Amino acid sequence: MAQARTNPWLVLVVLTSGFFMILLDTTIVNVAIPAMSAGLNTTLDQILWVLNAYILVYAVLLITAGRLGDLYGQRNLFAIGLFVFTVASALCGISQNATELIAFRILQGIGGAILTPQTLSIITTLFPPERRGAAFGVWGGVAGLATIAGPTVGGAIITYIDWRWIFYINVPIGIVALIATFAIIPDIRPGRRHGWDIVGVILATAGLFAIVFGLIEGQRYNWGEIASYGITIPEVIIGGVVTIVVFLFWERAQPEPLLPLSLFRERNFAVANWIAAAISFGMLSLFLPVTIYLQSVRGFSALTAGLTFAPMSLTSMVVAPFAGRLADKIGGKYILLTGISLFTIGFALVTFVAGPDSTWLNFLVPAIIAGAGMGMTFAPMTTVAMRNISPQMSGAASGILNTTRQLGAAIGSAVVGALLQNQLATTLHSQAVSHAAALPPSFREQFIAVFSSVSSNGFEIGAGQTGAKLPSNIPPAVAHQLAALAHDVFVSAYIDAMKSTLVVPIAFLAFTALTTLLIKRRQRPAAARPALVEDEKIAAAAG
Repeated sequence: MAQARTNPWLVLVVLTSGFFMILLDTTIVNVAIPAMSAGLNTTLDQILWVLNAYILVYAVLLITAGRLGDLYGQRNLFAIGLFVFTVASALCGISQNATELIAFRILQGIGGAILTPQTLSIITTLFPPERRGAAFGVWGGVAGLATIAGPTVGGAIITYIDWRWIFYINVPIGIVALIATFAIIPDIRPGRRHGWDIVGVILATAGLFAIVFGLIEGQRYNWGEIASYGITIPEVIIGGVVTIVVFLFWERAQPEPLLPLSLFRERNFAVANWIAAAISFGMLSLFLPVTIYLQSVRGFSALTAGLTFAPMSLTSMVVAPFAGRLADKIGGKYILLTGISLFTIGFALVTFVAGPDSTWLNFLVPAIIAGAGMGMTFAPMTTVAMRNISPQMSGAASGILNTTRQLGAAIGSAVVGALLQNQLATTLHSQAVSHAAALPPSFREQFIAVFSSVSSNGFEIGAGQTGAKLPSNIPPAVAHQLAALAHDVFVSAYIDAMKSTLVVPIAFLAFTALTTLLIKRRQRPAAARPALVEDEKIAAAAG
């Protein structure tokens, strides 16, 4: 047992098992959106909350969870996160309605937030700087494996069993990982016992919650007043920003802050945080609309939809360890530039080839290109961010890095959801007007009205849906014609709306690739040592 506790690679296996479960859940839920929408009889804006509830809670708690690991032990927090997430997964599986599912997804987010920052902190503590790139490469490879297992295993479960089992699958993984945590991971503490910045926790949590909530819920309230509360969405977001500003001023005055602002004096850490947010923004912007497209527009089963993008994840998993080792040798600057550029190109090609008759083969080359880009991004990005961070500061740094990543995902989900719904409102109306010319004159106005009012009634995006519900009093003589035209309207409108929506994240990712040029080239070990000592002095001075 003592030998196992000193083997960092064995510890890495346990850490990545827990991290695998978190990512597996995310990718499975993405591929299950159409099935859950149809099964729960919900609309697009409602089913998005099942996804966003997890992201919201996950994002606002990561900084606090990272600091808790520094205070009470990273292994202990990792185990608590595993336990909470495993229990919440079982509860998600037995939920009876959308409200219960959302509530248990929130509990999942709490568990995920507690667990995630501990993985990078423990890796940073156990592995020396010259070997962290390889460790982060394995970490990134497991992320690729999870993205393979999510769509494919999840697609098979949804196709042949039921969408509830996408949550049950976490239970055995969580139990095994929890047992291994106490058997293998050492209880390493960063040193002395820290203080507790309760005011900082409250300010950070409240500010991040307000910002993310406003971005996610903005479209639902038409960016206006939230009913019964007398406050508007812009006011919520502005209030959140003001609270974060107050939080930053508070932290500057604290002897032992929750968020050590000295971390951002390291340019590479600051740039890596920006890249983490941007990549998550791009991934959420891609997978959400395309998942709906594959199942609701093209009529793919959940399994076929998952397999369509398996080459992306498989390529990422293969490339990531090599990218991590290469980052150890030459630094991550140009690896990141190449990776983000390839991901953007693959992303753009996916958008370009998506059409009413596209097959999985059309997406093969774009998926491989995007996967190679993903594999060249995560490990070097993490290495750049964490290389010069001392173990005493690793919990806070890990929490910050993961928070910015999840905030990017939350913003991506909010932006793409708002844009997609806005574009659908326009394209459904225009396509309905165009296709109505084929109907008898007495039915044209009613046909157009159904699609013109869909934005206020809710978009129907479940598998087999046509975007809106046609009237039930249609004579049988024209019912078949109306149904066929409604399907054509939905297919054409959704493809047009999706392509218009995805222009924004493609342009954003192209800009992000250029920002990698701000990364400072890797210092030689002899030159890097004083910076590490200085970080440790800052950490010691904090207390």
